[in-house]
Amino acid sequence: MNTQPEIDPEEQTAPEGEPTETAFDPAAEVEKFRDLALRSRAELDNYRKRVAREKEDAIRYANNSLLESLLPILDNFELGLNAAKNATDAAGIVQGLGMVRKQLEDFLRDHGVETLDAEGKPFDPNLHEAVAQETSPEIPEGHVIRQLRRGFKLKDRLIRPATVVVSKGPSEE
Repeated sequence: MNTQPEIDPEEQTAPEGEPTETAFDPAAEVEKFRDLALRSRAELDNYRKRVAREKEDAIRYANNSLLESLLPILDNFELGLNAAKNATDAAGIVQGLGMVRKQLEDFLRDHGVETLDAEGKPFDPNLHEAVAQETSPEIPEGHVIRQLRRGFKLKDRLIRPATVVVSKGPSEE
């Protein structure tokens, strides 16, 4: 007859400094790592969804501050149109439109847009779009006589080429 009481393996204590041995349960370990893998997968899925949502919002509202800056210019333009309806002289209308134009140019400059000044300069197909050629005794061949529509660059990228008329040089007559 054994008179010693049974000791639960988890309640066993080892002498000081010695590790206690616990029973290794492979099924519990597999379940623990399976649970960890499922949680990690769910966290990754949530992260992907959140990033996609944030990217979509960033694209959708990317021009928000740009458009907010344009609104005062639109307000001034509307004020000018209302004044033009009641005006009898054109001087006030011209002055008002000139002010709105200056506001627009300042707005574009503040946002990194440069205008291309082409008149008198050599024709550059990277910056200019030629729509006609004319003879000119003053302007050398291959240079821009006049600019029909301004071109614009955003920093170093061309937004729109300047539409120009290019000189053929002096007349052959």
